Amino acid sequence: MSDIQIVKNYLPGSIGRVAELHGTYYHQHWGFGQFFEAKVATELSAFLERYDEDADGFWTVSVNGRVEGSITIDGIHATDQGAHLRWFIMSDALRGQGFGNQLLTLALDFCRSRRYTRIYLWTFENLNAARHLYEKYGFQLVEQHRGTRWGTEVNEQRFECDLFYPDRA
Repeated sequence: MSDIQIVKNYLPGSIGRVAELHGTYYHQHWGFGQFFEAKVATELSAFLERYDEDADGFWTVSVNGRVEGSITIDGIHATDQGAHLRWFIMSDALRGQGFGNQLLTLALDFCRSRRYTRIYLWTFENLNAARHLYEKYGFQLVEQHRGTRWGTEVNEQRFECDLFYPDRA
């Protein structure tokens, strides 16, 4: 039987493994290359260097100590732009087993606990399973355009989820 755990905060090897999961998946399915994987590794490393446990969230799913999924909330600009949901990925071994739902729930609960009013993410068109999951949790498509932010031209999409609090006027 596998030991599956969801862990908050950094685990040794998680930077490389999260970059590998992104690089492998997006190369196999979308033709992304070295630029994309290096971008994930570089930006995730920079994020974790400035990681603030009070403002940011980083969770991984591991199986027998090996990272198989992740999600991040980057709260550095949460008050003016919204919290940024980033590096949400699940390995083929765990995809479709509910761990994505668990990670997204943890990320949204974290944002609510910090009373963030908006969460946003960037993705691209035709990631239908991910889009379905985002919309299930209240994200709405608010912007789209052709772009190359990931090293390959795609129809980039910005989704946002507004969080409301009854005690706020």
